[in-house]
Amino acid sequence: MSAPVPEPTESAPLRRTLFALLVAALAALLLLLPLRALLPHGLNAAEALILLCLALTTPWAALSAANALVGLVILLRSPDPATAVLPAAARARPGPPQAVTALLVCLRNEEMGAVLPPLGALLHGLAARGAGERFRLWLLSDTQDPPAVAAEEAAVAAFLAAHPQARYRRRTLNTGFKAGNVMDFLDHHLTDEAFFITLDADSVMTPDAVLRLVAIMEADPRLAIVQQLIVGRPATAAFPRLFQFGMRAGMRAWATGQAWWQMDAGPYWGHNAILRAAPFRDHAKLEPLPDGSRILSHDMVESVRLQAAGWAVRCLPAEDGSQEANPPALPEFLRRDERWGAGNMQYFHLLRLKGMSWLGRLQLLQAILLFLGAPLYAALLLLAAANALTGGGAGTPMGALALAILAHWLCYFAPKLAGYAQALAQGRLAATYGGRAAFARGALAELAFMQLFEPLSILNKAAFLARLPFGARAGWLPQNRADRGVTWGDATRMLWPHTVAGLLLTAAFALVSWPALALALPFTAGMILAVPLCVLTADPAFSAALRARRIAAVPEELALPLA
Repeated sequence: MSAPVPEPTESAPLRRTLFALLVAALAALLLLLPLRALLPHGLNAAEALILLCLALTTPWAALSAANALVGLVILLRSPDPATAVLPAAARARPGPPQAVTALLVCLRNEEMGAVLPPLGALLHGLAARGAGERFRLWLLSDTQDPPAVAAEEAAVAAFLAAHPQARYRRRTLNTGFKAGNVMDFLDHHLTDEAFFITLDADSVMTPDAVLRLVAIMEADPRLAIVQQLIVGRPATAAFPRLFQFGMRAGMRAWATGQAWWQMDAGPYWGHNAILRAAPFRDHAKLEPLPDGSRILSHDMVESVRLQAAGWAVRCLPAEDGSQEANPPALPEFLRRDERWGAGNMQYFHLLRLKGMSWLGRLQLLQAILLFLGAPLYAALLLLAAANALTGGGAGTPMGALALAILAHWLCYFAPKLAGYAQALAQGRLAATYGGRAAFARGALAELAFMQLFEPLSILNKAAFLARLPFGARAGWLPQNRADRGVTWGDATRMLWPHTVAGLLLTAAFALVSWPALALALPFTAGMILAVPLCVLTADPAFSAALRARRIAAVPEELALPLA
């Protein structure tokens, strides 16, 4: 299906030029500061490698900071940031849609008691708004385990009795994983549906959010995908509530800034998005990679292919009505990261494909850099320890080095810092979190948690990516979504290598000097404390204490009665 004739864009070349200049300026600053610290006394081999690693990590850090700064300006100055970066949202027609939309829910070994009630509420809400006949829910199962199949089919049968307009299909072979599941529906079950909305098993969308997405698509025939922001569902366990508090703030600023300059070359994250069925079916089929393996991180590839075919992909940086559940504990998060990392590394095979736009290649490169930075940061720490132990950093001014580290830290975490600044500056937004003081408590708790967790996560990603060429695999496995405690034994068996690495690095810097140790501890403490951090953030008592004090509570949680 050919794309419609493009409409005039919102000064795309000018925006992208200005953004590129901002990224370049930030990158120059991030490189200048360590050069000032290391060059005056001459470079040895280790320090040259340190600068090389910094140069390779700088593009991602500068891009993060630039997205955050642009996003913060729009969030603070625009009365409606979403329509400021997505004009079709302002033209969307309220009321029941004209087109028919399929709601696609991909399943694999899920706890159906958690999956089906939000879907039933969504169908009831759409019907109450006079739009029920314009939506068709499809439960697309890839469940293979016989006991899980039996439980799933029993739960679905009861659901279909209450919602006869819903449909259920289970594949006996899960070819192509989730992407293959969706494409199988489009090839064999699509009828007159113009659009489809992809939902994960843990997705929750409100009727109003769904209707808004359809209205935006109907307002602009050039759109192939509109991806809404996805925020974490109110979490009872400590790990997801702390993680998603910062993730929410960061994504709001990041996505707004990115949407400003990417415009029609936006992202797709695989769920809580609306897609135009015909062009997706025509242009987004994913063939196996040259080695015969299937693409794991399918969403960005599908977005890039639609862009190459002349279709627009846009982000709607609005939070309301679009949620997901985050991993309930640290082990599940690390396993998810490994799966995403394996998928993103596959993009190296796709960068050379013909017919791709430069922005499409940039998007794939961004996804690669998101994970490739991990081994580079790990190498930086190892090289710094080796350099210090051999006396290479004896003449390095600690103040200049600390400033360089601080600048890189600020750029790396700039999206969430910008989101926090927005909430503290805007009283109405802070009020949804219980006021500025309550929001600040949550932000401080999340920053402390992430300062421990992020180096541990980076080390884990680096270790996995180092094993990846030698056969390490992280396929599309069933996910645990339920809260659970983690025993000390389980945490130790999983994380003892991270603890040992942290202890050795800390000892190395301690042997050099107290200032060296002080600069290193923010990056090694999380490794040393990996096991207790894992146990504590999954502990029911600690989680209950955070909930009781409403620490890191999101607006949706505060709208509920305190349990």
